[in-house]
Amino acid sequence: MATFKIAHLHEQGQDMIIVPLDSSFGSKSSSDQQEFIAAFEFAAHQAGLAGTVVAIWLSGRNVKFIAPSPWHPFFRSPNIWRLVNGNLNKTLTF
Repeated sequence: MATFKIAHLHEQGQDMIIVPLDSSFGSKSSSDQQEFIAAFEFAAHQAGLAGTVVAIWLSGRNVKFIAPSPWHPFFRSPNIWRLVNGNLNKTLTF
């Protein structure tokens, strides 16, 4: 089991469960990344959190993420890493 700090936000009319991850997440296969996101979303919903899980991590100086396409402009904003880390308001263990 691991504990994660998350930002549970309501942006653009959507509930987002944003989980900042270690840069090593970017080295995982696409299927491993999707499996983690699905398991995290299940655990989040079991804990009573509404929304879609978005994985976000740093790759060098770039911010990478996995999010629904309509949300990409939001996650491409220049200060997104600071915004997410400044709004870590929940923890989730699974």
